[in-house]
Amino acid sequence: MKCDEGYRCEVCGNDVTSIVESDLYLRFVIGELDAEVLHTTPERHLRCNPVLAQFIEDDRFPPVQVQGPMARQHLDTAFVATRCKLVSRGYRRLREIAEWPGDRDLTTYPLPEVVARHASG
Repeated sequence: MKCDEGYRCEVCGNDVTSIVESDLYLRFVIGELDAEVLHTTPERHLRCNPVLAQFIEDDRFPPVQVQGPMARQHLDTAFVATRCKLVSRGYRRLREIAEWPGDRDLTTYPLPEVVARHASG
């Protein structure tokens, strides 16, 4: 993250001080954002983007409930299962990255299939 100081959340206005609470980096890790736009894309806490956060299934992340048509209980069950698997793996990847010592190479952050997709295309 920028000088390890975090970015300001566009929703709540507080700093996103850890990669494990970063909506921006989760979307990057799962392949929804390119590295070229990380510095220009607004940041949010994961909890400040409940539509994405509701798909995180990990004991270290308390469940997020969404109301309305974007709530996972209103979505296709196959989509929800696939989305939960991807987003949860991305969240676990953020936790791994947070534990890495020393300098970090941004190109090593994404999940393996995202890296492979970028390499092939």
